[in-house]
Amino acid sequence: MGAITREKAIEIAEALKNQGKKIVLANGVFDLLHKGHIIYLKESKSLGDVLFVAVNSDASVRKIKGEKRPIQDEQERLLIVSSIRWVDYAFLFEEVNVEKVLLELRPHFHAKGGDYTPETVPEKKIAESIGAKTIIAGKEKLNSTTDIISHILEKYDCHKDK
Repeated sequence: MGAITREKAIEIAEALKNQGKKIVLANGVFDLLHKGHIIYLKESKSLGDVLFVAVNSDASVRKIKGEKRPIQDEQERLLIVSSIRWVDYAFLFEEVNVEKVLLELRPHFHAKGGDYTPETVPEKKIAESIGAKTIIAGKEKLNSTTDIISHILEKYDCHKDK
């Protein structure tokens, strides 16, 4: 358990499904870990037996969030996510969404965070095509790395002026 390669994740997921285990896939950037991430992962794990988490690579984060992100590199983020008690396996992926990962892993459940609605999940049609149920976990978005960065900059600027 822990951080593994994408190829190993596919192999492990197949073996677990053959044992009758329910597989859940969650994904995200997980740049500066916060309460929203923890609730999302905890609720995702409750959907099945084994939680796999696909963590965006540095290159995919830059495509999604811009050149100043990520704050923490992919290996740091992967280690942190794989250390959370509800996460069974974590691995990196290069794409900007998990459509290809869904096709490869073929989970029973695809968990997305509270910043999505069932209608706005970009991978919903792919999930449906493989029989995976898309679930919104973590309720409404509680925080974001962008909010945390803004808060730090605001605090720093206030402190700097004094």
